[in-house]
Amino acid sequence: METITKQSPQGCNNICPTPPPLPGPAMNCRRKGSATKGNSCASTATRDLWDNLFDRGYRADVTIRTNDGGIIYAHAGVLGMASPVLRGMLKQAKGVGHKRLISIHGVQYDAVRIFIRFLYSSCYEQEEMKELVLPLLVLSHAFVVPQLKRICEQQLENSLLTLDNVVDVFQLSLLCDAPRLVLLTHRMILRNIKAVSATEGWIAMKRSHPALEKEILESMIYEDQMEKERIRKLNERKIYLQLYEAMEALVHICRDGCRTIGPCDKDLKDDQKPCTYEACKGIELLVRHFAGCKLRVPGGCIHCKRMWQLLELHSRLCADSGSCRVPLCRNFKDKIKKQFKKDEMKWKVLAKKILSTKRIGGEPYFLSSKSISSY
Repeated sequence: METITKQSPQGCNNICPTPPPLPGPAMNCRRKGSATKGNSCASTATRDLWDNLFDRGYRADVTIRTNDGGIIYAHAGVLGMASPVLRGMLKQAKGVGHKRLISIHGVQYDAVRIFIRFLYSSCYEQEEMKELVLPLLVLSHAFVVPQLKRICEQQLENSLLTLDNVVDVFQLSLLCDAPRLVLLTHRMILRNIKAVSATEGWIAMKRSHPALEKEILESMIYEDQMEKERIRKLNERKIYLQLYEAMEALVHICRDGCRTIGPCDKDLKDDQKPCTYEACKGIELLVRHFAGCKLRVPGGCIHCKRMWQLLELHSRLCADSGSCRVPLCRNFKDKIKKQFKKDEMKWKVLAKKILSTKRIGGEPYFLSSKSISSY
């Protein structure tokens, strides 16, 4: 079998045949200026041939009837290969002679015709899609034509979704198992609830599906609560971040000195670089007030009370109170051992949230967030 004889064309001069050319790049499926999502390796002439086969109904063996009395001629082989639902309908269909009769109810004649044409050539006119996208979405889902269903969903997402039809699209998306479209329409309804609730689609939904209207309104309340919770957490995080920056600035002032304030054993220069700590100026003013205030007791001056709290908070974050230059750091460490368990828990939670907000867990002068739970 492996020997090639001289009579064989392949055996002439022991020359291998020239391989066929590689297939060219896939072409977009277009018809008269229209476009689909998806590609086709078939030539334009081949697609036109399929369109002509449908338009002329040459040797058609299936008759399709619509609600408004329209008749469409098609070919059983094409319909059966394109849709498993139509294949099942054709098996049960009855007809006269060689022609079988099936009916498609619930949508207008034009939508059924565009749908059947798509089964032949996978092409459509953009104007027709713009006008009949909703019935085409229903047909593509009902007859299991996923390519057309994806196109309808993309067309709605990109340009055909409006405030006037968003309620109808939302309901159809639920029925047609289009989760992404459900999410997009639901968000659009919530963002524009005042305008949408005045449309005919909303009024019709309220009359026919009051439970769905109730779910949308409940989801709107839930979204409002979630938004408030999100804002609350952002503000809370901002406070924790400010506290952490205050702790950094306090260590910076007591260890290195800044501007006109610093440790007694350090000379401050007038030409030193600008401070990079945003909270440094506020902490500097607070320290100066604390140093000169005559009511320097926890229950007296409110500024001094804030300073006492910052000093205690620092002691709970400090990794080495023995070498720390911040005043009273060791004193507060000793005080922690005698504190009530309830107060101790509050400080622990605060310290842990501050560290986890900044996500430091490795600064040279602060504990990690995991260490807070252990001391």
